[in-house]
Amino acid sequence: MGRVTDSTRIRTVRVRDGRLYAGRKGDHVAVEEPLDIRLNGQQLSLTMRTPGHDVELIHGFLHGEGLIAHREDVSEARYCDGAVVDPGSGVPQNTYNVMDVTTARPQLLPHVARAFTTSSACGVCGAESIDAVRRKSRYALQTEWRLDPRVLLSAARALSAQQAVFARTGGVHAAALVDLEGNLLVVREDVGRHNAVDKVIGWALMADRLPLRDCVLLVSSRASFEIVQKACMAGIPLLACVSAASSLAVETAEAFGQTLLGFARAGEDGDGRMNVYSGEQRLDLDAAEG
Repeated sequence: MGRVTDSTRIRTVRVRDGRLYAGRKGDHVAVEEPLDIRLNGQQLSLTMRTPGHDVELIHGFLHGEGLIAHREDVSEARYCDGAVVDPGSGVPQNTYNVMDVTTARPQLLPHVARAFTTSSACGVCGAESIDAVRRKSRYALQTEWRLDPRVLLSAARALSAQQAVFARTGGVHAAALVDLEGNLLVVREDVGRHNAVDKVIGWALMADRLPLRDCVLLVSSRASFEIVQKACMAGIPLLACVSAASSLAVETAEAFGQTLLGFARAGEDGDGRMNVYSGEQRLDLDAAEG
């Protein structure tokens, strides 16, 4: 498996008291490499990701696209031997950047081409996208619990402490699944925010934990339509993001009855804030003032 961080020499420039300074130092950067996903021997998708937890990523991706429902739907996922030929020696190499997934239903492939012409990755927007998610979603979102917002802020602080790659590079996103007591069940980091989400949902699928009716998805990025879609597909009733939500993300969350929170940021002193875009009924605000 490839590295998740790399080192480089950089030029530094800074201004102090109006004076210009320049220097050089070593720095860490997040690794970004392609992952060629092949389904039953044929190319399905190419994504740029941070190496690590690739099998989880693929399971989460296939689930989010409505192509699999259970871990048993995938009979094998393996890196392709000799997928790349070294240009100098001509010797086949395994770069761990090509993975072939074999499904328990080989006839799945003819349906894939049609599905991907209207997938979220293609930029389809508006009512057509929402209708497509509604047709593929398998789970109704749980509405029988309410969560104290302070639990979410505590989880957000805990997530910051577990972002090891971000601490070294400042160049990756994180996603976490959080239970109703605020415990982090799993944390994954990736240069792509959607990849980080696919990894945590893939982890849950492989552990037979879907649907995630009693969980929160917490992401260290903005909330886009595709992240709301992936959460709905996994049965996650509440999505909290550190940054803003897009208009289509809000529209989609409202259409599916999902609670969508933005700017969920916690301070070291225990204080914090968040914006509620939809689904206020899942927040316990009985003790709120004002």
